[in-house]
Amino acid sequence: MEIVLSGIRSTGNLHLGNYYGAVRNFVKMQHNYNCYFFIADLHSLTTHPKPGDWKANVKQILCEYLAAGIDPEVATIYVQSDIPEIAELYLILNMLAYKGELERTTSFKDKVRQNPDNVNAGLLTYPVLMAADILIHRANKVPVGKDQEQHLEMTRNFASRFNNMYGNDFFPLPTAFNFGSDLIKIPGLDGTGKMGKSDGNGIYLADDAKTVEKKVMRAVTDSGPTHKGQKMPEPIRNIFTILEVVSEPDVVKYFKEQYHECTIRYGDLKKQLAKDINLSIDPIRERIKQYLSDDAYLRKVTKMGQEKARESAIKTLKGVREIIGITGF
Repeated sequence: MEIVLSGIRSTGNLHLGNYYGAVRNFVKMQHNYNCYFFIADLHSLTTHPKPGDWKANVKQILCEYLAAGIDPEVATIYVQSDIPEIAELYLILNMLAYKGELERTTSFKDKVRQNPDNVNAGLLTYPVLMAADILIHRANKVPVGKDQEQHLEMTRNFASRFNNMYGNDFFPLPTAFNFGSDLIKIPGLDGTGKMGKSDGNGIYLADDAKTVEKKVMRAVTDSGPTHKGQKMPEPIRNIFTILEVVSEPDVVKYFKEQYHECTIRYGDLKKQLAKDINLSIDPIRERIKQYLSDDAYLRKVTKMGQEKARESAIKTLKGVREIIGITGF
């Protein structure tokens, strides 16, 4: 069975883009693939989170994964820092990574521009830690967005270098997992093409109903269509894209007709959208609250995930050590 790995950084909640774009598909995939889902708390250290924030963020993401439908009895769900083998593999892979290629990564250059006072070594070697996350389970498939494709290509490079250097094919060369027709791209509410944490344009699964309503009502619109059949500009098209995901077909049809007839009232459209978003995430929101109040169960889940993930990680690292020759006396 193919191994699929996916992780989410522990510095923000899951938003609609995460859920409809990937997590719902993860719920389906877990029954057909050997899936590893992890919370990337070591990655978050590049931004120096406070201890309380770190713990709260890990707990929140874990509860959201569970509430969205990831089953810890079926898939392996774990916290990155619970697997020390990842850190050792990260160290080994750093010996195969070159300063020039790391400095050329788009994500590193972006971080340097955004945070010139915090250009730490962890930011530079971020793609190496990501590679360690993937290769520690010798994953075949990795669901990634456009912004992570370069990192996945670097993972393939590191794996290939290791294989070539030591004359073996120990590491598979992982490829991007494509959800095909199941892939849904959720746009932002600010008129841009992508909903994302760093852009501040997202609706989160844990947002309460009032917060969802306020965010939707602030969504970017224009002055309205001026002639029948007018093509929708991107901000309006974005709103309709989200509407198509969360609303009934007749609702979508009604507002599209209103738009094409130049009789649409954006206030009514937004109120309907907010209502339907809340209806769609209400069950998840309630489950998140239940999990947040059950520390005993969360400890059980992370312990079980740690044991399953370490079984795989120890096996991989043992193979790496033997190939390199780090076998002791």
